[in-house]
Amino acid sequence: MDQLTTLLSYFSLHAGVFYTGNICGIHDFEQDPLRGHLHLIRRGSVQVTGVQQNVLNIAEPTLLFLPRPQTHRLLAESRAGSDVVCGTVQFGGGGHNPITDSLPDVVLVALAALPGVDALMSLMFDEAFSEQSGRQAVLDRLCEVLMIRLLRYCIDQGLTQGGTLAGLADKRLAKALLAIHEDSARAWTLSEMATLAGMSRARFAVHFREITGETPANYLASWRLMHAQRLLRQGLQLKHVAYDVGYGSASALTRVFVRKLGCSPGEWRNAQQEMDRSSQAETPGH
Repeated sequence: MDQLTTLLSYFSLHAGVFYTGNICGIHDFEQDPLRGHLHLIRRGSVQVTGVQQNVLNIAEPTLLFLPRPQTHRLLAESRAGSDVVCGTVQFGGGGHNPITDSLPDVVLVALAALPGVDALMSLMFDEAFSEQSGRQAVLDRLCEVLMIRLLRYCIDQGLTQGGTLAGLADKRLAKALLAIHEDSARAWTLSEMATLAGMSRARFAVHFREITGETPANYLASWRLMHAQRLLRQGLQLKHVAYDVGYGSASALTRVFVRKLGCSPGEWRNAQQEMDRSSQAETPGH
């Protein structure tokens, strides 16, 4: 599998379209700790506040993705309005993940730069105004395809800010990262990683940190932790999770949790369950 497909197999993508059509006036969106927000402006002018220090003026067909959305507002002129698609995007269990953590706070891309997006837009708007069965499911799947196209664009254009996506965009590091992702429980040595990348140990260590922002050892520990979080959310027992991600005991994994997150695995899981309940009780405004 290619780099992005492999990553998405670990942190599955779930998108949900909650509005498709014409908007006018003010539309507020609350901070969302678990999901990214996607706003696709197909036609018209939109002002966006709350995502940058200054007002963001969008006057051409544009895709706006906020990986870690704070409270923000869309303002469309009241006469003609603007045709938009608004949705939420979640990877894995939501919250921190190696995909959105690699992206800047604001991803803004002209639709003309995304190949094939016109066909997707036509399908989305056809479904939005139809009464066919399965309408919402089709809209959600089309949004997921759009998001994958966007991630591909970010990797190809170097829009990442370190982390996993930046590493996967580097042909040499990608070989080592893919191996780590596929077998995180292995007792990886620096020499083994460097050999996969076709580099010396010293050069690999320097290059890895320059590109991803982490040392190879810290990256491996972070990946194991995220893998452990995914398994914990699935309900696996801590001792089994520890073994599956490469730690010899539950206490060893607990020490990693406390060192990196400041809490035990049980405390983290309880907090995530509470966030899930709160998130399910709230629906993004439009």
